[in-house]
Amino acid sequence: MGLAQRTIEEKAMSPSSKAGETKPRPTEGFGVPMTETNPHCFFVRVPKNNKGSVEIVENLGVQAQGESTDEIVRVVLERPRWTAIRQEVQRIFNNRLKENKLTTSRWKVGENPVDRLLGKELCVLAWAVEKMEEDKIPVAVRNWMAFRPEERWWLFSMTAMSTGLANEGDKGWRVALRHALGDVAQHELFKPRGVTKVPQSFDLFSQPSIKE
Repeated sequence: MGLAQRTIEEKAMSPSSKAGETKPRPTEGFGVPMTETNPHCFFVRVPKNNKGSVEIVENLGVQAQGESTDEIVRVVLERPRWTAIRQEVQRIFNNRLKENKLTTSRWKVGENPVDRLLGKELCVLAWAVEKMEEDKIPVAVRNWMAFRPEERWWLFSMTAMSTGLANEGDKGWRVALRHALGDVAQHELFKPRGVTKVPQSFDLFSQPSIKE
C-alpha cells in the first residue's frame, strides 16, 4: 500500500482526525512507515566518495516471497546527474510529506529509504536524465514537475515492465523518457521554485506546490 492511500485511509479511520488531533505516523527517510515490517519501498544509496555513483534500488519487501531476489537495481546515476536533481526532488517530496503531516527528510550519505510511490516517481526522472546531455537536465526536472503523481506512476509501470533494470538504459521506454522530458520545455509555470500553489483534495495525488 502506498503513502498516499495509507494516509487517506488512516485519516478516514481515525476518530481524532475530525478534531484535528491526529498524530503523525512514525516514518523513516521519505515516508517509509516504521510500523510495517520489511515494507515495499525504495532505497537511494549515496556513497561516501563524492565522485561515486548513486544507486536507486527497489526493495520488494514482503512482496518478494517466491521471487529470486528482494531487491531490483533500477538505475545508477553518475554523481553530477544526481546532484543536478536531488534538491528539487527533495523539495517536492518534503512538500508532499508535510501535506500529509509526515516527517520530512533530506538526502544523506548512505542508505535513504523512500516510500514506494515516491520512489517510482524518482525513478522516472532518474531514468530520463541518466544519459541525457547535462545542460538539458534542468528542462527534464521542470517537465517532470509538470506531471501529476499518477502520471509518473503510470510512466514507471510502463517502463519497468520492459526496460526497468539498471543496464537497460539504451532502449525502449528509457530512451522515450529521455526525449520526452529533455527535448521540449514546459510552460514557465513549472520551473523549479516557481510552481504556484493550487487547491488540493487528495494530498499526495495532487501536484506538489513550491514556494519562492
